[in-house]
Amino acid sequence: MPPLNALFTEHPRAVNESYWQHAKVALGFSCRLALAALAALVHAVLPCLFERTASNMIEKLHVSLSERH
Repeated sequence: MPPLNALFTEHPRAVNESYWQHAKVALGFSCRLALAALAALVHAVLPCLFERTASNMIEKLHVSLSERH
């Protein structure tokens, strides 16, 4: 098993970010995914609302993530 410090720094370093930079980016993605999930949940109950919101958000997230690599 790698040293404890490496568990927090190895991946961020691999994508040229500090731990805190990576945390900020990952939390941003997490919040946007949560909002997309909420829109999909509301749409499931009331299909007339948020017809493309979740899909559009996920497409934007995909583009954003693809541009990072």
